Amino acid sequence: MAATSPSQTITDLHRAGAASDVFSGSRVTSPIPSPPAFVRQRLAIGLPEVSEVDVVRHFTRLSQESHGVDNGPYPLGSCTMKYNPKRNDALAALPGFACAHPLQDADTLGGVWEMYVRLQGMICEITGMDACCLAPAAGAHGELAGLLVIRAHFDRQNNRRPVVLVPDSAHGTNPASAAMAGFECRIVPSDLKGRVDLVALREMLTPDVAAFMLTNPSTLGLFEDQIVEIADAVHANGSLLYYDGANLNALMGIVRPGDMGFDVVHVNVHKTFSTPHGGGGPGAGPVAVKAALAPYLPSPIAVRRDGVAQRDDDRPLSIGKMKSFHGHVAVLLRAYGYLRTMGAAGLRQASENAVLNANYLQRRLSHMLPPVYAQFCKHETLLSGERLNTSARQFAKRLIDYGIHPPTLVGAGCVYFPGDLKSAMLIEPTETETKASLDYQVEIFQRVFDEDATDEALVESAPLSRKIARIDLKN
Repeated sequence: MAATSPSQTITDLHRAGAASDVFSGSRVTSPIPSPPAFVRQRLAIGLPEVSEVDVVRHFTRLSQESHGVDNGPYPLGSCTMKYNPKRNDALAALPGFACAHPLQDADTLGGVWEMYVRLQGMICEITGMDACCLAPAAGAHGELAGLLVIRAHFDRQNNRRPVVLVPDSAHGTNPASAAMAGFECRIVPSDLKGRVDLVALREMLTPDVAAFMLTNPSTLGLFEDQIVEIADAVHANGSLLYYDGANLNALMGIVRPGDMGFDVVHVNVHKTFSTPHGGGGPGAGPVAVKAALAPYLPSPIAVRRDGVAQRDDDRPLSIGKMKSFHGHVAVLLRAYGYLRTMGAAGLRQASENAVLNANYLQRRLSHMLPPVYAQFCKHETLLSGERLNTSARQFAKRLIDYGIHPPTLVGAGCVYFPGDLKSAMLIEPTETETKASLDYQVEIFQRVFDEDATDEALVESAPLSRKIARIDLKN
């Protein structure tokens, strides 16, 4: 049996015949039977032969080298790594859902459609919208769906509006999605308080503007307290207001985007209603709209007719399919389980805790990393690294050595934000971290801050505890 080491790959563990070693003593028949088809295929394409125990140990070791919400703090700003109840994983593994095949007859998926009808209604209630489609595969995919709905709406009116306005604090997917939907993007600046510059917005609201995309609270962690004036100005121009739901976890159960004046919403259920999305997936990005836009929603949607939930494809004004099949059922089922468990009061409590935790960290860290905007934040806080001797990037790398995932880095080519924020960090503790956990994070931040003041070389060389400390991007 081979012993594994940190530098080994699965191919390094190859040993001819190893995959069959455990059965070698049971070969009492003669001649020896030929290997089964899957073994012949494995050998034919050159896959390594590795014993089962070595495979398990190898991949278990690799999993232990990864950092996630299950083994340490994850204060990554604007990613909303949230509660992932294990019972929701059990729900997603139920055979009736997990074994459903996307090509089977839609009439045999009654349980899926029933769950979809209920979840659509919950999302409409939480967002203040009238109709919802669960098909989009992720947040950016939901953005694209919502923008295609907006384009279809104006095309139906024969009203050409080729421009979408995007604030300079937007998620990078906003302008990308708008461009993919065929729109020209124009950037709305922020004011000195980090909010949308209302004067500039009014000047930019010309007859060719189809929509204004907005995240509230913004990616700066700030609530747009002029939202009513913004919505009135957008609607007075005949334009629509789009809500990027990536930061809905700061508001859910407290205020609804539809009540603020938004016309279209996408919800990152994998960021807001369970299933943290670290590592690139899985995700889902339902899109919800006001009644006037409902006919244009993607297909399919679920409806209830004569008391029976079923798929509805008979929608002539729909923008069509966003996916080949019905959406990411397992992710949506986790969201459904989360919402049923939390209830209205639980959602509100989660939002309040997320805001409380972010403001607690902002206050406790302010003597080291002062907030960029000196006001209460929402679910995340933007802190300046101007007092560091090294840089925010190096500070964040040193946190890795203490088991804390780096916050989101701002500037220096990492994330675009308005103004001169070359050394800042966006920190989001989420609602699940206890006060003890937050105090521990403050302690580690203080330790690294002290190291930065007394031993720059140490911080500059971090991380020291990882196999790969620096990636050579040139090669």
